[in-house]
Amino acid sequence: MALLEIKNVGISFGGLRAVDKCNIVLEKGELIGLIGPNGAGKTTVFNMLTGVYLPTEGDIIFEGKSIVGLKPYNITERGIARTFQNIRLFKDLTVLDNVKIPYHMHAKHGVISSVLRLPAFFKGEQEITEKALECLEVFGLSDKKDELSRNLPYGQQRRLEIARALAAKPRLLLLDEPAAGMNPQETHDLMELIYWIRDKFDLTILLIEHDMSLVMGVCERIYVLDYGKIIAEGTPDEIKTNPKVIEAYLGKEVHV
Repeated sequence: MALLEIKNVGISFGGLRAVDKCNIVLEKGELIGLIGPNGAGKTTVFNMLTGVYLPTEGDIIFEGKSIVGLKPYNITERGIARTFQNIRLFKDLTVLDNVKIPYHMHAKHGVISSVLRLPAFFKGEQEITEKALECLEVFGLSDKKDELSRNLPYGQQRRLEIARALAAKPRLLLLDEPAAGMNPQETHDLMELIYWIRDKFDLTILLIEHDMSLVMGVCERIYVLDYGKIIAEGTPDEIKTNPKVIEAYLGKEVHV
């Protein structure tokens, strides 16, 4: 059974057909790219996967069950987490608090223990803090734990956002343009990080990215979206030489 199946999914906004009969399959442990020109509908697909948008047709199956119609927090609880093209950290909270927040989703102490400050609350909070510190250590951010997240350099903010997503304990991680705004060295480091987190956390990863060096360097298979439709699927070598993909990115030759 595939980990994720997007079956004939479509969505319209008024008269605009943003995504049309989209079909994507991810097997457990795969690292898959979703690429396409600006406005092709890539982030819209992510928004449907995470419950931000409700598809107008089709189905999304995760681990054998439909997730269409679930709230975003329910989908996160099911095991899907994401990052954003524009970094969305809690900028006025510390680095540590940013990572602690998703751990509370799995907290064992209940509302009553929290309100009454019972021993179970303090024990639970201590466990969450320890887990968050371990996560920061893994991402090389433990020495920044008391800094406000807004004060981190751009590359470290990206790492923190990924760390926060992983704190939700996902099985599927969606990365929305993780290399946006990065220089070549930061992009190279990100490639190694993506490989590393996939293996260390036993993840399946679907990423949107415009940086073709990153996509071709890390993805095992690639789907290409153009005007809301999947026009190609294959290995990086197959995608690089696909006439439909070349046309979508470079335009069709005009004969006068």
